[in-house]
Amino acid sequence: MLALAFRAIAVFEAFTWVGLLIGMLFKYVISGDPLGVRIFGALHGAAFLAYVPITLAAAMRFRWGLGVTALGVAAAFPPLGTLLFDWWVSRTGRLAAVEQTEG
Repeated sequence: MLALAFRAIAVFEAFTWVGLLIGMLFKYVISGDPLGVRIFGALHGAAFLAYVPITLAAAMRFRWGLGVTALGVAAAFPPLGTLLFDWWVSRTGRLAAVEQTEG
């Protein structure tokens, strides 16, 4: 369930980043209308604030090392970085459940 939530928020964060960039294009280049920045700025801010803690929760649950965790948080900064990070952790099995050992 955590893996699914992580993936959903990572995708949402990436799409709000793109929306914000398009809004900035309209505001600063095309028409001067700030509506897109207002809408996508708020959505992207919320998505970012959701992405960081869920990345930290996934890091603890799936036992990522410090480097993978730092990369996951850093992925929120470049546009579409969370999509690339999500693809990579999925492909390398880092979103798979960690077996509990007795003992």
